[in-house]
Amino acid sequence: MFVNSTIIDTLLWDRSILYDSSNTEHKKNASMSSEYTVSETLDVKGLSCPMPIVKTKQAIDDIEAGEVLEVVATDSGSMSDIRGWAEGTDGVDLLEQIEDGDLYSHYVKKTA
Repeated sequence: MFVNSTIIDTLLWDRSILYDSSNTEHKKNASMSSEYTVSETLDVKGLSCPMPIVKTKQAIDDIEAGEVLEVVATDSGSMSDIRGWAEGTDGVDLLEQIEDGDLYSHYVKKTA
């Protein structure tokens, strides 16, 4: 389910859970591209739509242009939701998505 940015802005009632990029516990089998470096990791495991997108938008707002946000989710719908959000949002690029069992990692770069 894709959520438009007005709803996301309305739902921003809680601060995102950010970890620095040294938190690699969840990366056990993920193959990361060497073309970018993760600046922040957002853990949205256990949350379902629309919260992964809400927290992703909030976390993107909190990082600098050029930085990459890693979003780690357990909601399979996050694959299409985050892709749709990134495609419809100026100032972000979805670099990569990795499915590893029931763990979904998304790499979003803030471009503006």
